[in-house]
Amino acid sequence: MENTVEVMEEKVQYIVVKAGVEQYGIDVKYVDNIVRIQKITRVPKSLPYYKGVINLRGEIIPIMSLRKKFNIEDEEYTSKTRIIILKPEQQELIGVIVDRVNEVVNFSESDIEKLSIDNKDELAKYISGVGKNNDNDTLVSILNIENLTADGRDAQAQ
Repeated sequence: MENTVEVMEEKVQYIVVKAGVEQYGIDVKYVDNIVRIQKITRVPKSLPYYKGVINLRGEIIPIMSLRKKFNIEDEEYTSKTRIIILKPEQQELIGVIVDRVNEVVNFSESDIEKLSIDNKDELAKYISGVGKNNDNDTLVSILNIENLTADGRDAQAQ
């Protein structure tokens, strides 16, 4: 009976993106679209990690820099730079700039090591766990999309 349970373990698809030297996994249920980098219009008095907004098919979408959010050196846009358009639950669309999209991987719950959150580490709340990609023996930090996008929304609403 145990074997059946193991086989039935549901796998979740994650898009693996790169920002700096780190790899991050984004649950595909949050991904609305992936677009090439385009002209971003600055918005005065926005948070430092917000680059501005883009017009995507008539919809104005705020754009956040994952590098700036995580205090990594500023990005240099290349032909591989992408904007991941996210649709968090109960929120509007938001774009996140990443250096590149690497691949799509499937993780089951047992493939992801949950993190105990250190309250002193401001960035820890944005990572929900670490997945081991068995295809190439790399670790992928799983992003907590709700936390990643929520604090910026709160600040923008003020």
